[in-house]
Amino acid sequence: MFKAINIASTGLSAQRLKMDVISNNIANATTTRTTEDDGPYRRRRAVFQPVNLRTRWKSPVYPFGLRTGEGQGVRVVKVERDENTPLRLVYDPGHPDAIKIGPKKGYVEYPNVDIVSEMVDMISANRSYEANAQIIAGAKSMFQAAMQIGR
Repeated sequence: MFKAINIASTGLSAQRLKMDVISNNIANATTTRTTEDDGPYRRRRAVFQPVNLRTRWKSPVYPFGLRTGEGQGVRVVKVERDENTPLRLVYDPGHPDAIKIGPKKGYVEYPNVDIVSEMVDMISANRSYEANAQIIAGAKSMFQAAMQIGR
């Protein structure tokens, strides 16, 4: 009876964490020095994974069990740093974090955060969050209607 609410709640918590990660990326879009590695901030992203499907039954034909395709929700496996996207280079020789020697002398390495793509991801996560909230509201109204029928 509460399966739909449980599944939607996993989506709510996962999308909320994704919005928190995106907000952190936007807040650090100009951070040129961090305490973790003394370099510029690196964009982070939440990695989702479906919650394992339950096995319905096992047989000699299907020794690992037959899965019904029934989902159990989603969870955040980890929040990882984006090491593949290159950092932005901006020429600013007066900046305290400007590169002092080499061919990139005078350039400052800025985070690999693209504000436009972060905002698009934020809108997508927000809409997914709202969709999961609507599922919970719909399930709640169905349960209330079912209770009225029983009276």
